[in-house]
Amino acid sequence: MDREFGMEVLTTAEMERADRLTIAAGTPGFALMLSAGQAVAEAAMDLVEEGPIVVVAGAGNNGGDGFVAAAELAARGREVSVILFCERDHLQGDAASAARGWKFPVLPFNPQAIGKPALIIDALFGAGLNRPVEGEPWAMIEAINANGAPVLSVDLPSGINGTTAAVMGIAVNATETVTFFRRKPAHLLMPGRKHAGRRVRVVDIGIDADVLAEIKPQTFENVPQSWRPSFPVPRIDGHKYARGHAVVVSGDIAATGAARLAARGCLRAGAGLVTLATPRDALAVNAAALTAVMVHAIDTVVEFAQWLTDHRLNALVIGPGTGVGDRTRDFVLTALSAQRRLVLDADALTSFAAAPDRLFEAIAGSRDRQIVLTPHEGEFPRLFSDISNKHPNRSKLERVRAAAERSGAVVLLKGPDTVVASPDGRATIASNAPPWLATAGAGDVLAGMIAAMLAQGVPAFEAASIGAWMHGEAAREAGPGLIAEDLPEVLPAVFRRLYDEFGIDY
Repeated sequence: MDREFGMEVLTTAEMERADRLTIAAGTPGFALMLSAGQAVAEAAMDLVEEGPIVVVAGAGNNGGDGFVAAAELAARGREVSVILFCERDHLQGDAASAARGWKFPVLPFNPQAIGKPALIIDALFGAGLNRPVEGEPWAMIEAINANGAPVLSVDLPSGINGTTAAVMGIAVNATETVTFFRRKPAHLLMPGRKHAGRRVRVVDIGIDADVLAEIKPQTFENVPQSWRPSFPVPRIDGHKYARGHAVVVSGDIAATGAARLAARGCLRAGAGLVTLATPRDALAVNAAALTAVMVHAIDTVVEFAQWLTDHRLNALVIGPGTGVGDRTRDFVLTALSAQRRLVLDADALTSFAAAPDRLFEAIAGSRDRQIVLTPHEGEFPRLFSDISNKHPNRSKLERVRAAAERSGAVVLLKGPDTVVASPDGRATIASNAPPWLATAGAGDVLAGMIAAMLAQGVPAFEAASIGAWMHGEAAREAGPGLIAEDLPEVLPAVFRRLYDEFGIDY
């Protein structure tokens, strides 16, 4: 994905406001449309060097962009035809001006008119589509998808809601997408991202980035530039305790692997020390399987509370393999009352399914509130059933934001489009995770990586965002065939790339 135009992600309403602010500052709307259409034409030339091109244009500004692209391509000697959804004289505003620049006939809105082109430019609907597709547009989208030609979508694949990423009944399957100024949520969230194709080009059409100061977007693509100021770098005069001492709570002897995965991820991600808090009956198996990670025997919550009087133990992971029930619940409440930075995953979340408010009240009583909840889609409704069930049309982004506000914690909802949200409304969306990251134990490693960032003093929102991004990059580094144990071992390569990008000597 191109990243040269910033990490902010704009809803369709925010993008419309950016347009209005730019026009109010003196740039004509038609000038923006000309730049957009010319960028679409450039992308089309890159996609196919020869052969006929068909533009499927809608009645709004998206169709106007399509007309500009068609005229530009024709001026460059390409064979182009335009299929228009409405009568030409029904077009209004800038779209009508763009259509006047097309000096050729338009074809009727009939799927058979597509023919067998080298490329289809989808300029039917824009990002603001908020009603189901039906009738003739449905048939046209169906025909575009069945045609077999590559498809270049303008702004978003037609049929996708730009803010929620939902498919509004049917949507174009694009090969590539060209969007303007900044990405929209649907370029990053599923299922929109899947329809947007192998690449989303973000192009400059003359909107000044200064408009962002007035819009104040709260959503960002999870890329290194979004958290660079918080990224922890060991000091030359530092020592291991300066990098934090993290604790991972293990389950009983039959369920120790998940905690060890988290502990190894935590150590590799930069914590100075990591100790596994293990029941005595699992001490030998954990000790035999770990080297750089220490082990400490803990059976009861009283022992746990006493141990946490050592304030060097500054970040904890509870949940991977700990078991669902009273013991896990009591360990969580003890860690919260001890005011520790905390990652709650897996069994720790499920242990509060019957009484989520008890967890949220305990979080509210934490002074620091550097707490991260890391559910997957199956675990999320156990804590946030009303957010999941009462509003089925909510986007993932909206659900995670609501969960963060409800819980008072940073919430990371895992998936191919991992969303991290803070109670203050900020959110990041990661789109760098490859499909082979969906493997048993990967989430345990992620919990440990986030705890490593917390141990090094990174605030919870940035810690979760860094962890999610590095997790995806580690999976890319390992490649297909990945198992969870591989993730910690490739983190040094991910760190080296980050250090190079940030200009950090090592």
